[in-house]
Amino acid sequence: MTGQHILVVDDEPDIRNLVQEILEDEGYEVSAAENAAQAREQRRLRRPDLVLLDIWMPDEDGISLLKEWQEPGGLPFPVIMISGHGTVETAVEATRLGAYDFIEKPLSLAKLLLIVQRALEADQLQRENVGLRQQAIRAREPIGSSQLMQNLREQARRVAHHDTWVLITGEPGAGKHTLARYIHSQSARRDRPFVEVAVASLAHEEGAGELFGRERGDRIRYGLLEQANGGVLYLDEVADMDLPMQGRLLSALESQSFTRVGGDEPVRVNVRVIAASQHDLAAAAKAGRFREDLYYRLGVVPLEVPPLREHPSDVPELLRYYVDLLNTREGLAYREFSVASQNRLRNYHWPGNVRELYNLVQRLLIMGSELEIELAEVEAALGSPPPEVVSGAGDQEMAALLDLPLREAREQFEREYLLKQLQRVGGNVTRLAERVGLERTHLYRKLRSLGIDPKKAIKA
Repeated sequence: MTGQHILVVDDEPDIRNLVQEILEDEGYEVSAAENAAQAREQRRLRRPDLVLLDIWMPDEDGISLLKEWQEPGGLPFPVIMISGHGTVETAVEATRLGAYDFIEKPLSLAKLLLIVQRALEADQLQRENVGLRQQAIRAREPIGSSQLMQNLREQARRVAHHDTWVLITGEPGAGKHTLARYIHSQSARRDRPFVEVAVASLAHEEGAGELFGRERGDRIRYGLLEQANGGVLYLDEVADMDLPMQGRLLSALESQSFTRVGGDEPVRVNVRVIAASQHDLAAAAKAGRFREDLYYRLGVVPLEVPPLREHPSDVPELLRYYVDLLNTREGLAYREFSVASQNRLRNYHWPGNVRELYNLVQRLLIMGSELEIELAEVEAALGSPPPEVVSGAGDQEMAALLDLPLREAREQFEREYLLKQLQRVGGNVTRLAERVGLERTHLYRKLRSLGIDPKKAIKA
């Protein structure tokens, strides 16, 4: 496991060597440079997590390097300035350019270590806050007390203790990202970056620069792969990646090295890969749309997040969790779901899964004013009428179902339900999948297990 990497830039060898030894004793990985030219080279070879930068050096001053390292969003890493002959004007200029702090020589090593720790913590917190601002509120772990969710969390904890690649599958909105974050939080890499890659954006050369970074002379832009060094690279919807990019990424990840766009020297990284997909990657690999070698590499540890309709007993717990979260983080009014409204939502089919539930809770907290959320308000928010009450002959059918063991009753219901839906869509399995909220591969498997032939069923 790679530790945090610090670059020490100082032209005085005694100070440089002493600081390097002290930081290494504290568990940091340290590189050293005695001038601006060496600092540029060290920065090119590997992205530092923090730089200790002397102001006065023989070839070029530290303030000039600060200006050179500026990016549109600021410095790509925290910088602590050190100087034996600093002035107020120099300190103000360094701070204006984004330096985290300014320390005068002779150095107090205790103070130096404290500032280094605070700078790294502040940088990590800033990255986490940026991530939260860019996403909807998410749970810290998969929520639910059902046996299904307890088993999923237990599997995730076991996987987290090993540094293998992980493939997470599941329907849109089921909680794949939440599970990936949970695995990271339980692993030895928990204090290192969790970098998300929107795979669909990586097509063409611009995407390669975003992932692998760029070099133009002394100008370096670190890509997502380097930003994830020591931590996790999360590939969201990995099936959307085109074949050339799949090959390039697989080569980089297996060798743990790559070349930036425009560069000619390899850069080494140490990352763990967690990938997610709503699609059947095995089928995509057979069809030639996804590299088989990448699929087998990702599929060493597969985890599937179940759709919400398969663990409806967790719905009340999820409702309470998101009410509390939205009340605390967004200041929305606190409201409670009535027993009738909770029961309705337990029996709702949730095509959008947990994401849909979160959106529903948010909408109800924003639009309503009463303390209790009643059934009528939920029905209006769902935009659909409640299920019809079965009467007459339906009562007899229900009574017959209630006399069966649970498994047989469920299979009989599922068979009748799918046959009726097949008739409504004219035997079109694609439309059936959309109507019932199942991914086609799962639907075909379900139809086979129930002995339903779509072609014969529509003729019956």
